[in-house]
Amino acid sequence: MIEGTVRDCFGLSRTELAFTLCELLDWRRPNGQLKAHECRQFLEELEEKGLLKLPGNRGTGRKSKVVPKATGECRTPTPPVVEGTLADLGPVQLQLVNTPDDRRLWREWVSRYHYLGCTVPFGAHLRYFVTTSEPVPRKVGCVQMSSPAWRMAPRDKWIGWDEEQRVRGLQRIVQNSRFLLLPWVKIPHLASATLSRLARQIADDWETLYAVRPVLLETLVDPAKFKGTCYRAANWLPLGITTGRGRMDREHKRHGAEPKEVLVYPLRRKAREILLKG
Repeated sequence: MIEGTVRDCFGLSRTELAFTLCELLDWRRPNGQLKAHECRQFLEELEEKGLLKLPGNRGTGRKSKVVPKATGECRTPTPPVVEGTLADLGPVQLQLVNTPDDRRLWREWVSRYHYLGCTVPFGAHLRYFVTTSEPVPRKVGCVQMSSPAWRMAPRDKWIGWDEEQRVRGLQRIVQNSRFLLLPWVKIPHLASATLSRLARQIADDWETLYAVRPVLLETLVDPAKFKGTCYRAANWLPLGITTGRGRMDREHKRHGAEPKEVLVYPLRRKAREILLKG
């Protein structure tokens, strides 16, 4: 449907096209507004992956640029090894990924160095570079925040909500779906420091973009590969193991396929009470 609508409405601007799709699919925020920003972001991600062709950006006098698809190939020279301590690097910061060049580099690094690779997340999401400033500004990692899993028994049991409360409250949860520190970066405790920075920043960034303020972060850790040490060091709470269905498997088709450990981080003291109220 999306591809057909883009083709049939190719004379519209990208923003008009996003509004049209939102109306057709009834993609709305809790306040009733159409999710036009999320939709346009999703469409541009698909275009950059080479999956569809969008109208050119209006007002720039230039045709839209198709960014090469991210692959495992190294397009960017590997920077020198970064060693030292957190104190040597200056404050850890999170820089939003906004420009085409930054999106290309983010996808390249995640495709090449993250064990899950890089896929286009459906729905709301934010991407960051982890940066440091001393002795020179550097990008040292990548983070992706996205919409939460539809159902996860350990999380849902911890919150204690029923079906109606879950559907209403899911929009207040954000998932850390990618976390990568680049392999040439050798800084002890950088991962937990990054997660602490994320906990301070994500609510403002998410609310600015999507008009919803999250109160809980979640993540999934593959226990066959990782222990989740950095999450525990940053005070995330382990809740248990998933059934392995996959984060958006609403029809129970993949039960037991890939069990993951669920960890959460409340952004508000009474996060559970807020989620129950919706």
